[in-house]
Amino acid sequence: MPIRRLPPETVNRIAAGEVVERPASAIKELVENALDAGATRIEVQADGGGLTRILIADDGHGMAADQLALAVERHATSKLEADDAGDVDLLRISTLGFRGEALPSIGSVARLTITSRPREGGDAHQITVEGGDQRPVAPAGFPGPHGARVEVRDLFYATPARLKFMKSERSEAMAISEEIKRQAMAHEGVAFTLDLDGKTTLRLPAEHPGDAGRLKRLAALLGRDFEANALLIDQARDNVRLTGYAGLPTYSRGNAGHQYLFVNGRPVKDRLLQGALRGAYADFLARDRHPAAVLFLEIDPLYVDVNVHPAKAEVRFRDPALVRGLIVGALRHALAAAGHRASTTVAADALAGFRAHEGVGAGVWGVGDNRAAPGYSGWQGWAAPATRTAQLIPGLNERSARVEPGFTPTPHTPYPTPQAHDPVDFPLGAARAQLHGTYIVAQTRDGLVVVDQHAAHERLVYERMKVQMARGAVTRQALLTPEVVELDPAEAERVSARADELAELGLIVEAFGAGAVLVRETPALLGDTDVQGLIRDIADDLAEHGAALALSERLGEVCGTMACHGSVRAGRVLSGPEMNALLREMEATPHSGQCNHGRPTYVELKLSDLEKLFGRR
Repeated sequence: MPIRRLPPETVNRIAAGEVVERPASAIKELVENALDAGATRIEVQADGGGLTRILIADDGHGMAADQLALAVERHATSKLEADDAGDVDLLRISTLGFRGEALPSIGSVARLTITSRPREGGDAHQITVEGGDQRPVAPAGFPGPHGARVEVRDLFYATPARLKFMKSERSEAMAISEEIKRQAMAHEGVAFTLDLDGKTTLRLPAEHPGDAGRLKRLAALLGRDFEANALLIDQARDNVRLTGYAGLPTYSRGNAGHQYLFVNGRPVKDRLLQGALRGAYADFLARDRHPAAVLFLEIDPLYVDVNVHPAKAEVRFRDPALVRGLIVGALRHALAAAGHRASTTVAADALAGFRAHEGVGAGVWGVGDNRAAPGYSGWQGWAAPATRTAQLIPGLNERSARVEPGFTPTPHTPYPTPQAHDPVDFPLGAARAQLHGTYIVAQTRDGLVVVDQHAAHERLVYERMKVQMARGAVTRQALLTPEVVELDPAEAERVSARADELAELGLIVEAFGAGAVLVRETPALLGDTDVQGLIRDIADDLAEHGAALALSERLGEVCGTMACHGSVRAGRVLSGPEMNALLREMEATPHSGQCNHGRPTYVELKLSDLEKLFGRR
């Protein structure tokens, strides 16, 4: 079969399949065009999941009549400029769009109408493209002083096969909403409005640029709980700056849906972020829990390639190790600065677990009961009967402490307690009681704290062990017979290249031919470990995340197990000084607000919460 040139219409539709995958993809491209045009207000309307109609209106600088025809031609853009030699530098891209493919791609598979009035003044004009058929530019009405209105009707009508792969209208609408949220996170100074099928689902006013405005925007999108439990991130290294917010470990999620990364204002999906987050939170979360984080990376465009994906959804860093190290270091610094702070949702969940006492009638005293003696509140009952099932704190429905039958208490040396005028002024207050040999009840100046003594002390011991590991080399044990691990040649090369890094963690490996590595020593903490499985896990981590997380996590698990065995057990009776010493050390130890699996080690209830619980407010 001879080689033939494809018709231009077919070429455009093939390109459209790469750029416009679904309605949300088209909206992403159009919104980024509006942002590049300097818009301060963007309105988005979508009907039928975006397949029936899409409208993007902005107040950007607009386009003149002679620019409209160029705008719908392939690879025509205003965002790249040639130098004196006629060369275009694709290594210094400072705009969101640059490929010049979005508008012609949409016009080749849908009915596209662009109406615009330039900021410089003049009349508004419009151009229409239907299935690749371009109409002449004509005068048109425009509601604003300047900007653009892009309307897309019957998306993919020119490529009916693509319609068969679309999801339900609801799923497509959810994807559109998620895309607008991502764009709104990255540009807090721009007002966004989203209407789906005639109903306003999102209305975000413009916020002041900066941390305060950004957090306010994130709270509007992710909820007030995120605002209350977010840690500020602001670190720089080698001219790369990372800002944003990350949630406390006790504010974890069941999936990675609340993890967002933006590079120079561009929302991207990058495995580097997931690996860095996993590494930073490895000491605090179980494998099935995921942190919430919104991170913004500012980097010289010369050191990041955004031209690796037609939809610009992925980027490639020149020095990925630097970026990952910055993310991990910044997150760990913020988590350490949080000290023993735990999520504010812990107290709310604890209060939700309480139920009203079901006494006579509808309330404690019963409706109409006249036993309101002096000193009582005269409260007549709950506003609504407490009939719903009590909800337990996530992660606390299983006891984090082990009760060991037959455990014989042994003398415990109390920690030195700092002198203070009144212990209730400490953050975790003064110990007042121990319940069930497991929970310490402490009184603060404005409430009370309940501490799980085993989980809290386990974290303290674990942190001490981490400090000891950081101060010196990890103890190694030599294998009686060095073990050969067969790998794919590329995997073996990756593992061998990280031999020095692995040696710092106590694992001595060396290359053994083209597709194998030889293991001579392993960390003593791991004991009799599965060397084959360990090396394969490390190879997978290096391929996916660029770091040997498997070994560090296994060492962390061993430290956690040793800390568990070396900590104060549930069922052990503690004296008052011992309980107070435990509280003081918690206050002085980073991350003591959660155990090694992200569950809270204490619950704090304010007096106002207790008063509401008992109907005094």
